[in-house]
Amino acid sequence: METKVQNLEEMHAEATRFLGGLHKKEDGAMLITLSGELGAGKTAFVKMIAQELGVDDLVTSPTFVLEKIYSLGGPTSKFAQFARLIHIDAYRLEDGKDLSAIGFDEILQDPDNLIFLEWPEKVENNLPKTAHKISIKVLSDDSRLISYD
Repeated sequence: METKVQNLEEMHAEATRFLGGLHKKEDGAMLITLSGELGAGKTAFVKMIAQELGVDDLVTSPTFVLEKIYSLGGPTSKFAQFARLIHIDAYRLEDGKDLSAIGFDEILQDPDNLIFLEWPEKVENNLPKTAHKISIKVLSDDSRLISYD
């Protein structure tokens, strides 16, 4: 599926729509990968997801720290099925085994985790085949084409 968004408001609406279609897995974390060139809007998409999940913290790219974990609102929140939003940026990693430094295998085992991982192509040899894949492409008119696998 593909969706073209013209601006940040449309991207926010698309992020909300996508989030509404997610359902917690019983056998592990929900992993969503985000691909796209620098400046395509990967982190912006995660910020919009975080806002919808009620995260009050400032959401920024975890490029230099690799991972940021945000606690979610609990049983009364809009999307109570997840306890944590985990935002990972693999841009600086060489290989999937580098994810072990953040305990990636353990993170994947917890069904309370909603994980967004940027730059999956850097670590694809360590990602499960069941990951949801989002690709964001900048078009010539500065709109974005969001593709889902």
